[in-house]
Amino acid sequence: MNTEFRIEKDSMGELQVPADALYGAQTQRAINNFPISGLVLPPAFIKTVALIKQTAAKANIQLGVLDSTRGETIIQAAEQIIQGKHAEQFPVDIFQTGSGTSTNMNVNEVLAHLASESCPEAVGANDHVNMGQSSNDVIPTAIHVSTAIECQRQLLPALDHLAETLEAKAIACRDYTKTGRTHLMDAMPMTLEQELGAWAQQIRNGIARVSGALPRVQKLAQGGTAVGTGINAHPEFAALFADTMTEVTGIAFSPNESFFESLSCQDAIVELSGQLKTIAVSLMKIANDLRWMNSGPLAGLGEIELTALQPGSSIMPGKVNPVIPEATAMVAAQVIGNDATITIAGQSGTFQLNVMLPVIAYNILQSIEIISQVSISLADKAIADFTVREDNLQEALARNPILVTALNPIIGYAKAAKIAKSAYKQGRPIIDVAEEMTDIPRGELEKILEPKHLAAGGVN
Repeated sequence: MNTEFRIEKDSMGELQVPADALYGAQTQRAINNFPISGLVLPPAFIKTVALIKQTAAKANIQLGVLDSTRGETIIQAAEQIIQGKHAEQFPVDIFQTGSGTSTNMNVNEVLAHLASESCPEAVGANDHVNMGQSSNDVIPTAIHVSTAIECQRQLLPALDHLAETLEAKAIACRDYTKTGRTHLMDAMPMTLEQELGAWAQQIRNGIARVSGALPRVQKLAQGGTAVGTGINAHPEFAALFADTMTEVTGIAFSPNESFFESLSCQDAIVELSGQLKTIAVSLMKIANDLRWMNSGPLAGLGEIELTALQPGSSIMPGKVNPVIPEATAMVAAQVIGNDATITIAGQSGTFQLNVMLPVIAYNILQSIEIISQVSISLADKAIADFTVREDNLQEALARNPILVTALNPIIGYAKAAKIAKSAYKQGRPIIDVAEEMTDIPRGELEKILEPKHLAAGGVN
């Protein structure tokens, strides 16, 4: 294909840029320099950078340092990006300059181009769109703002939905008693309500962990400019910017107490990523328990039956697999890997600037996105509608020799162990063997060894 070009200039000279591109020379240099992965920063991040430019323009107009003619056209141009338009104009690879300067300038150039189309005065990418800003405070701010927005609008509601679904299913399963397991071996009885309630508590704890980390994420670098001193920004810019961002998003943002801290490190995101990793570990545990409980249908545990969603084999007819728990486990693995990347990237704050910002942005937003989506799938397509195989639960309970634990206070551990081993060896119900080997009446044994009674802790 023949591509038409135009000539753009930057501080390094002239460069050919596709004629229909809204970006300029600095973006083109990044395209030429970083043909690495084909991975670009997600739409949520680009929209947030545009939101930062829009908010900065509003603040600079109010402070009297940006004329309203240019400022209003920047605001209008930014709104187009915020609404998802021109997404193809942001092609810079995530593996780029560590400050994210290429992405900052990509957005600056696109906005300057769009604004200039409707402005009687020329709008400059550096002088007007980037007024009072530096890549060094814009990109950290974009990481924090996009992360906070996606957590509030996507992650926390999805986790709450999963927790509510688990809690509702737990109540629906409160009358089912099953064999508990430790070390994958038979243990004392418990109810399905208790088991699912534990999962729900894990998710509730995860919500609390994320909520506890967000106040530090909501502290912004904007106003620190190059190294944290605020050079070239109006003294009132940072506070006005944060107030305007709060008004627009409904999230309580404020300037960081130390811009030097917010430029030189990404500790708040490292902390939040650690909480997302903890949630991933919880999801992995829940997914694997579901897989075990669903295993079978004949040669496994067969305690529950997940809804069949798709054929499970290209060669074995009738096979159905636990696809949602499997997808959940893979998401958990990805998030754990993302956290390792963010941890290493977080260590790359050298003197006054972290220089792995784009990869931090990409990984934290991906973790939020995939946890959110898989939590909804897990709730709606696995938890909400699984059926309980009560026949299998009762069969296993009747033969569970560990029920003899309830007799320990009456006959002692050694005698109880003999009964358990004998029952297991003979394949007989524990109550029958206990009746033969003790002088405890059958009626009393029935009360002592009743699984529902034991699931309640043996409380009379």
